[in-house]
Amino acid sequence: MTDATERLVNLALVLASSPEPVSTERIRSEVTGYPPDQDDDAFERMFERDKDALRQTGLAIESTPEGLNRLDASATFATEVALSPTDAAVVRTIGAALLDDPSFPFAEDLRYAITKVAALDASPAPALSRLADEDPETQGAHVAELSTAATARKKVSFGYVNSAGEARDHEIEPYGLFVREGRWYAVGRDTKLDEVRVYAASRMSDLAVNASKPKSPDFERPADFDVASFIGLPFQYGPGEPFEVTIEFDPGVVWRAEGLTAGFGTLARNGEGDDASATWTVTARDRRRVMRWVVANGPGIHISSPEDLRGELLIGLTEVVNAHE
Repeated sequence: MTDATERLVNLALVLASSPEPVSTERIRSEVTGYPPDQDDDAFERMFERDKDALRQTGLAIESTPEGLNRLDASATFATEVALSPTDAAVVRTIGAALLDDPSFPFAEDLRYAITKVAALDASPAPALSRLADEDPETQGAHVAELSTAATARKKVSFGYVNSAGEARDHEIEPYGLFVREGRWYAVGRDTKLDEVRVYAASRMSDLAVNASKPKSPDFERPADFDVASFIGLPFQYGPGEPFEVTIEFDPGVVWRAEGLTAGFGTLARNGEGDDASATWTVTARDRRRVMRWVVANGPGIHISSPEDLRGELLIGLTEVVNAHE
């Protein structure tokens, strides 16, 4: 555990265990991690940063001008969580795996949580995690900054290379994040385009959070925003204009259609019984990813339209067959 993490955990435990407000002087003398030879101004700056860091993890900390500090338990905890030794072992096993995953962006917050269950006698079993399969270190670092910016409602700017190889600078108001199939994505309003767009963290460079007025938000997130509504299929991301694709499921694989389509688009069953097929109509943006999706999930799945995309896939498959005789 780093010195900063240990100090924050100690501060949180002191505030949580005291039934009465705790004076700043008592915190300075009792919380392990504050240098004893530190001058007053340096301590005040460090203490304020520590309180802000704990607030970002969900702790409701109140401070008065008289130097009293308290943790509002009713605002911090919805319900008390009781873990059995087995539950604690599961939590610690998952947590240990995520801490070793360079693409997991919330390592410091997770360390605080694991510390709370570490006292229980339940040793975790070895486990591995890999949320991102493309440049995990960069994705993890970018998502950590994006998450902080989304929480503080601060704009972010970055360079971006889209799937067509086009490089542009963007500024967005980050509303939320999600991970899908090895990639983290940020959802936010692009200030130049005045549109809500989805950007892959792995394609960002020179990411910077707006440093102007750090404690004042730059924007308000729409009240009806739901990040889940932006989690699409792989071929629904990309710089191209949206187009409609129709995909056919043969009778032998029609039972897989509902799971593969994941509720996107319109799925229609054709016929009854074992001879029934299915037709799926869905919006896409990336032609190449549509073809990859069909090949990865076939055989028995075919592109019906657009006709040129169907022809492009058939040409590609023919070339593969010829190459392998």
